[in-house]
Amino acid sequence: MFIAIILLLYEGFNVNEPPLARKAGAISIQSPQRSLTRSVQDDVFFSVDVTCNGVHTIQWTFMSGAVSRTIGTWQPGVYTNITVDYLSRVQSFDNGSMGLSDLRLQDAGYYVVTVAERGGSSQDAGFVLKVNEVLYEDLQYLAVSALALACLAGLLMLAMWLLDRAYRKIVAWRRRKQMPETDATELQPL
Repeated sequence: MFIAIILLLYEGFNVNEPPLARKAGAISIQSPQRSLTRSVQDDVFFSVDVTCNGVHTIQWTFMSGAVSRTIGTWQPGVYTNITVDYLSRVQSFDNGSMGLSDLRLQDAGYYVVTVAERGGSSQDAGFVLKVNEVLYEDLQYLAVSALALACLAGLLMLAMWLLDRAYRKIVAWRRRKQMPETDATELQPL
């Protein structure tokens, strides 16, 4: 399987090349993007446009460092055969494109579409899919930081309230202290 990937690279498959059309006889596979990056639980759409003069069959295959397996085979307008592992997650299209939903980390790897004519000629095109894991640790860190800041703000508000109460008591105490104790007040006749 590793050799198959090397052969794809050797035959001119380059994930960084611009959109192109690969041709073998009367078969043409056009693709706007060969390298895709998505997150876990996202959907991905492998966009291709297959043109062929005769009756053709489309087959998608998944390859990674540990496994190589067929995803599905279909003949546009005639039949669709998706393997059990992918049955609920794959959507096939007559132009050769394929949609894969609810991505998992194990879905990261190489995807190869093979278009074959009845006459025996075939053409391949490869895609690289990178699946990123959503890091919930970042969300937990954010929640803990927000909680710590809220507690700190509460403590600062409590400290300001206590300082205000102490200030008012000190001011009232100073006023009483400055007032003369033995103030003689004379009453004037009216």
